[in-house]
Amino acid sequence: MKRPTQLIAGAALALAACVAMAAPGTMEGIEKQPVNVSAIAMFVVFVLSTLGITYWAANKTKSTADFYTAGGGITGFQNGLAIAGDYMSAATLLGLSSLIYAKGFDGFIYTISFFVGWPIILFLMAERLRNLGKFTFADIASYRLDQGKIRTFAAFGSLTVVCFYLIVQMVGAGQLIQLLFGLEYNYAVVIVGILMMVYVTFGGMVATTWVQIIKAVLLLGGGTLLMLLAFSQFGFSFEKLFSTAISVHKDGAKIMGPGSLMANPVSAVSLSLGLLFGTAGLPHIMMRFFTVPNAKEARKSVFYATGFIGFFFLVVAVLGISAVVIVGQDPQFFEGGKVGGKIIGGGNMPVMHLAKAVGGDIFLGFLSAVAFATILAVVSGLALAGASAISHDIYARVIKKGTADARDEMRMSKFASVGIGIVAILMGILFKDQNIAFLVALTFGVAASVNFPVLILSMYWKGLTTRGALWGGIAGLVTAVGLVILSPAVWVKVMGNKDAIFPYDHPALFSMSAAFLVTWLMSVTDKSAQAKREAEAFEEQYIRAQTGLGAASASAH
Repeated sequence: MKRPTQLIAGAALALAACVAMAAPGTMEGIEKQPVNVSAIAMFVVFVLSTLGITYWAANKTKSTADFYTAGGGITGFQNGLAIAGDYMSAATLLGLSSLIYAKGFDGFIYTISFFVGWPIILFLMAERLRNLGKFTFADIASYRLDQGKIRTFAAFGSLTVVCFYLIVQMVGAGQLIQLLFGLEYNYAVVIVGILMMVYVTFGGMVATTWVQIIKAVLLLGGGTLLMLLAFSQFGFSFEKLFSTAISVHKDGAKIMGPGSLMANPVSAVSLSLGLLFGTAGLPHIMMRFFTVPNAKEARKSVFYATGFIGFFFLVVAVLGISAVVIVGQDPQFFEGGKVGGKIIGGGNMPVMHLAKAVGGDIFLGFLSAVAFATILAVVSGLALAGASAISHDIYARVIKKGTADARDEMRMSKFASVGIGIVAILMGILFKDQNIAFLVALTFGVAASVNFPVLILSMYWKGLTTRGALWGGIAGLVTAVGLVILSPAVWVKVMGNKDAIFPYDHPALFSMSAAFLVTWLMSVTDKSAQAKREAEAFEEQYIRAQTGLGAASASAH
């Protein structure tokens, strides 16, 4: 294990060098901040701890099953925490709290839409995902369909979603570290990228899982403590909290009712559909169901994850409303000391300022390190999902037709991890000024339109054919991305055109409908001999989905 040791040590040295370069931020539009020593100290402690976990995991990772799924040896409770750690990203802590801070009830509706997708996964998908899959989403989608065509499509669909989601995390990391550590944005993005490559390349799913578990515990603990500290200033009275927030917010009582987010019902429904079904189409979330020993543990993991995520979303809601009063009235958190003006660090930072207001620099340092850990855990999961799509689906199954040995596949996975890390760094730098909340909604919309229709129909509809899945998936992908480009958010705000061709920001209502319609139409009109064989194979798939007979077994760690 000489090589992992050397490279992990190299990553630690790179980290030390970058921290040594920490200086007041230089990102345009953000006021320079002093170096936060406590934040940097906690950040370094966390990173060194996780590098230690990666070294331990590298010694445990002996096979492709270990690398992709931790050998299926993770318990339901551990996996529930890891899923929560995977799902509660930078957008949750920073984005949703700032949305509630700015929009009130509108932000809470947004939060609920993120959450309600989990019962669908629990009741319709978790058990079948574990019984039918091995390493990736494509294993399920291609179970009785043409392996080459469907795996290629599924891999590109997964990579599209992974890339969109990586942008969100890298932008969040850059902005957070610039504000709190005084480190220049580009350096911050490079650090995240390097650490992600080290975790995934050497530790695989074992390292990623334990980083996610630790991060979930820290985030739940830190978020709850911050909520209690903030809530205590209102005597733990919701009535006092909400009445004070109404009295000081520029929109007054309007923040307690639906506002601009719900003004257009079509846009609201489209956004909700994307968030609702997009969860079930995220490759890094689906991949987590292959890390447990059996379907029972898969159900357990969703149950635990739903509890942790639901609780944290309620915490975030209280944090957002508390920030309206505590942060929104304090001149030190606004550029030039002008209350109601531009908030220091940008619109995603109210929760961080709240941490400083109620807990001082030490607590701010702790929460910033936790937020960074959050981003690190999510990007590791995303990178692993992307790497597995390239190595397992495209390389091993399509290019090598199943003849690649485990060593070659592992080598390709590691090359893919490094490649995805480099792409993530470049995209993080390129998209540094984009709105995080919008990018998240876009990601979920694409996932709901590309991955979800093919996945759910492959498990539940006997009539699905290769032709239907392929054309339906392509229709979903092209429609989702095309409508986003033609929407006001891109066509007007980014490209500078006067009027948008497509009047809504969120495409899911239209792109999901297109995906399901095209899939159905192309399947029912397919009368080929292959389509007949695929329909006949459904019974065997159904038996395995229900019983788990023939599913991959677990290995202990």
